[in-house]
Amino acid sequence: MTDLQHPVEPSDPRTVSELAEAVQGGLPSAIADLSDLVRIPSVSWQAFDPAHVQTSAEAVAALAEGTGVFDEVIISRAPIAEHGVDGQPAVLATRAARPGRPTILLYAHHDVQPPGDEARWDSPPFEPTVRGDRLYGRGASDDKAGVMSHIAALRAVHEVLGDDLGIGVNLFIEGEEEFGSRSFAAFLEQHKAELEADVIVVADSDNWSTTVPAITVALRGNVTFRLTVKTLSHASHSGMLGGAVPDAMMAMVRLLAGLHDDDGSVAVEGLTSRDAEVPDRSDAELREEAGLLDGVTPVGRGPVLSRLWSQPSITVTGIDAPSVANASNTLSPEVSVRISARIAPGQTATDAYEALRRHLMTSPPFGAHVEIDDVDLGNPFLVDTSGWALQEATVAMTEGWGAAPVQTGIGGSIPFIADLVQTFPTAQILVTGVEDPDTRAHSPNESQHLGVFHRAILSEAILVARLNARG
Repeated sequence: MTDLQHPVEPSDPRTVSELAEAVQGGLPSAIADLSDLVRIPSVSWQAFDPAHVQTSAEAVAALAEGTGVFDEVIISRAPIAEHGVDGQPAVLATRAARPGRPTILLYAHHDVQPPGDEARWDSPPFEPTVRGDRLYGRGASDDKAGVMSHIAALRAVHEVLGDDLGIGVNLFIEGEEEFGSRSFAAFLEQHKAELEADVIVVADSDNWSTTVPAITVALRGNVTFRLTVKTLSHASHSGMLGGAVPDAMMAMVRLLAGLHDDDGSVAVEGLTSRDAEVPDRSDAELREEAGLLDGVTPVGRGPVLSRLWSQPSITVTGIDAPSVANASNTLSPEVSVRISARIAPGQTATDAYEALRRHLMTSPPFGAHVEIDDVDLGNPFLVDTSGWALQEATVAMTEGWGAAPVQTGIGGSIPFIADLVQTFPTAQILVTGVEDPDTRAHSPNESQHLGVFHRAILSEAILVARLNARG
């Protein structure tokens, strides 16, 4: 690694002007390429066709080769040790640094969430559609716009600097982030030498607004698992035995109700919060962003952003039970749900899981049998805000957006960052992104604001050019 400490100065105005012109000229192609990626239904979840993820990886590899920046571009898989299979395909592109120059690693992911109920989409989820200043489609923002922000920024840098690019550039586009990055640690170990860098840019987060950027400096961790409750060896007639025999749904509802206080705050002993100052955000702004219905109140205690960034949360994200359409008059013997808990910075995911396990397994309602399996853990993360890379990114984003970035937390999780820290302990990590408060990632009508896309590309191009000039 190189020692790059020196005062942070504004960028060369001529370079910024040339990069801005190159980014503007390349924007139609970048949007078209993003649209092509959105058309590929690259859902990495186990129940979906993995051929689509392979097709997506091949498309990203071709885009990386087309930048003219890289010495080598490969598609690679790493094993998921606990399952004895390989993970989804990732794209790895590398360009060696000249002596004395730093190396930057650009991360994004090309896999996407399932579309969910397509009836809730205003246009087909895998048919990119522009309405106003937004491009709609599954993965249009999370995170194929992150992929394309890297590609388009490198195109502009190559157009302006050409062979004068002395910085090392590594591009890592993962293929299973939305399925828990289960082969991520193995991939890092497998390609450690190629991925090593002074600065790692993770383009998978949010911005403060469509006109003000953000650098994410705090991330909650995650604990997810399947919770199964059993009360009967077989289904029974609800009229004949109801009122004397507890069915699994009855026990599950009571068990889940115990996860929260009356105001919706988490009520699990052992889950901790972080004491940190946060910017102001009103309940009215929260209502608008979340789409709360009239009469529905927010939950939790404390400042809004403290609830989102610095306190734990627990959500039931799925349930396996008889559907309403197929409901018969029977007592259900078994019910399963998917629990997704977010963990405040300062607590390990392992400790949080143990607190949740104790809470759920101790004295279950009516003595029901409780099982937990399919567990995924991801630790929270706090960025070291004293590093020179954050200062460089602050200047680049201010010049690219025309507004200084806000240092924010985020309620979501990026668990693999802990793996990056463990594998590359001296690297400085910057968490940026192309999303905004109305992106609706993971939800129907996910979209990418094209103005944000434009400014994110320019900011990253300026950052690469600044690092290239550090010498």
